Amino acid sequence: MGIDIGIKDQEIKTLNDILQGCILKSRASQQELYKLYYSYAMSVAIRYVLNEPEAVSIVNDSFLKVFRNIEKFEQGADIKPWLRRIIVNTALDFLKTQKRIKMEVDIDDQHDLSATEEILSKIAYQDLLDMIARLSQGYRTVFNLYVIDGYKHEEIAGQLGISAGTSKSNLSKARKALQKMIVSQLGLQHG
Repeated sequence: MGIDIGIKDQEIKTLNDILQGCILKSRASQQELYKLYYSYAMSVAIRYVLNEPEAVSIVNDSFLKVFRNIEKFEQGADIKPWLRRIIVNTALDFLKTQKRIKMEVDIDDQHDLSATEEILSKIAYQDLLDMIARLSQGYRTVFNLYVIDGYKHEEIAGQLGISAGTSKSNLSKARKALQKMIVSQLGLQHG
């Protein structure tokens, strides 16, 4: 007598099958791709808006762009970088239309203030994300684009309609603000 563990043979679609279905405008394939990458997309979007309903809107708009432009995706390549770029661009477009990004320029304040590895090792990952979330929208946006998403200052400048110097200044101020938060949380003397 065999043991029935309730597993049915199911046809498991590969990512390439799902993408092919999306190219053919299959709603089922689009839904599968959406479900497969929804959490990832939300993790990117929420860094920019910090508000779940707005993040969901950005994710939905991003997936519409994905479905409209799926033919441009290079089959066989990793989809996450392509998807991340679409989500980031959609989030930036959203912030621009909401006029939330306010950049501050201070040419004298462009030196790099990076916390030491020893200090960072004492901060929990979620605590660090919470600190980033407390940055102003402009600082957080530049910090996310540069540090987390890997954009260069020239790219950030083009995306946000600012100068590369303003991007560098906002990154410096974001790092300085984060450093103060870390020092405060750890109860360290700032010197």
